Amino acid sequence: MPRVSYRSFRVWQRNRDVFFRLWKAELAPYLIEPIFILAAMGFGLGAYIGLIGGQTYLQFIVPGIVASYAMFTATFECTYGSYVRMEHQKTYDAIIATPVNIEDVIGGEIFWAATRSLLTACIILLVAFAFVHTLSPFAVLIPIVTVLEGLMFGSLAMVFTSITPSITAYNYYFTLFLTPMFFFSGVFFPLVSMPVVVQRLAWFLPLTPVVTLDRALISGELTPGLLAELGFILGLIVVLFTTSLITMRRRLIK
Repeated sequence: MPRVSYRSFRVWQRNRDVFFRLWKAELAPYLIEPIFILAAMGFGLGAYIGLIGGQTYLQFIVPGIVASYAMFTATFECTYGSYVRMEHQKTYDAIIATPVNIEDVIGGEIFWAATRSLLTACIILLVAFAFVHTLSPFAVLIPIVTVLEGLMFGSLAMVFTSITPSITAYNYYFTLFLTPMFFFSGVFFPLVSMPVVVQRLAWFLPLTPVVTLDRALISGELTPGLLAELGFILGLIVVLFTTSLITMRRRLIK
């Protein structure tokens, strides 16, 4: 089994230092775009939609926006970001020449992706509070869920990075995989409003349990069934994280 050592922190630290040098360009898209969506969908479309489960439409979509943009943040970091560092900047080659091994590099990349997801989710939550004003006290647990989400989607993106033939191949990943999740994981409408077949397929999408957990924490409506959602996320993290270490090692030692 591949192992990640404490040296992966150095890779995380390197990415953190780069981020703080470029934070104005790095942070702006993940701050401005969610505000536009919350305003346009919540106040625009929401004016024509009644209450959903006792919530306004704006209150309903906040958890989905938090979860989906955390997903996009981790994914961008471990797709385009990782590919550029691996193939164009040759950062991986330089790091592996030190005592840091391949598994440490990949682990550090995924841990940094989870950190970026956490930053994005916290910023959106602060913005959402300005719009909604009423969040359950359990919403303070969302950062924990977001870190797990970042590990899951960072690992999944890294698996795809290990097999992608070129940077343009990410168009397929985003268009055929992430975009359907964005629309069919309960972000913008309840899954019960969809055909039964679509509902069943949606429950196998990695984003769906995250949206469900975030919505429950924000509304304060916690049920025992949420443990199954959490278990599904943890299981995917173990499988995808281990797979990413194996497949990326194969690519890097060619």
